[in-house]
Amino acid sequence: MPASTSVKLNTGAEMPTLGLGTWKSAPGEVDKAVEVALKNGYRHIDTAAAYGNETEVGHGIKASGIKREDIFLVTKLNNTDHRIPAEALENSLKALDTPYLDLWLMHWPAPRTADGKADREHNWLDTWKAMEAIYKAHPEKVRAIGVSNVSIDFFEPLLKQATVIPAVNQVELHPSCYQEELVAFCRERGIVVTAYSPLGSDASPLLTNAVVERIAKKHSVGPANILLSVQANRPGVTVLGKSVTPSRIISNNKIVDLTEEEVKELREIEQTAPFRVCTPWWTHWGDLGFPDLKGKEPAN
Repeated sequence: MPASTSVKLNTGAEMPTLGLGTWKSAPGEVDKAVEVALKNGYRHIDTAAAYGNETEVGHGIKASGIKREDIFLVTKLNNTDHRIPAEALENSLKALDTPYLDLWLMHWPAPRTADGKADREHNWLDTWKAMEAIYKAHPEKVRAIGVSNVSIDFFEPLLKQATVIPAVNQVELHPSCYQEELVAFCRERGIVVTAYSPLGSDASPLLTNAVVERIAKKHSVGPANILLSVQANRPGVTVLGKSVTPSRIISNNKIVDLTEEEVKELREIEQTAPFRVCTPWWTHWGDLGFPDLKGKEPAN
């Protein structure tokens, strides 16, 4: 199917397909990146408490001059805030200088103590219950809730108890980590998937992959556009481009329609050159007695 420009959430809201991600955006750069993105057509901005840049993201939104109601704003509950989600939400709203979030995600199903150690006494499913309660009690502050880095194994116990089905699951997706089984699982349940690291992150071999380069040349765009587009061509998937360079932010805002054969070729990259930026260590957090993985998890 052709690339989408927006995807409807299970709340009925429209989520713009292409967003600007802000992971690893350095202080002093992210505010300008957000401003440039919004002034050049982006309407979906993604951040997280763990990124430490919510305040700058808020500054960029204000500097853009774009009305808040025209922006789809996403942030995430930090691992160290699983026991205090209501307080964490207020902190994020204050930092972003916004009265509400369009989407609030649980960043990882992995509670941590304040000093960063695994919080073995707290069940992440209880965190979801608390997020559900906040969402129901304060729709003026949170318009949708969802999760991030959640595998099928983790979804099964979550969906058994959930009174609110997550609107979104944000995970790593790119041609070397296609995760079609997880995407299909979410699609069947009306859960939108947001792709992070769609280019394969820093120094990605995907940007010089022969298949990607050939398809990019055919469409007269750069390899990054094809890597973003392959996600936008998947039903029920949104995608985050990430850059602080104005020219790249602007050039990335070009999604193309890919043929079925092109999508097939791009998907097959996973068979010949599989890799993932965020190793799935977190799928074992539900086990009793799991090891302390402090420092081993990625930030996104």
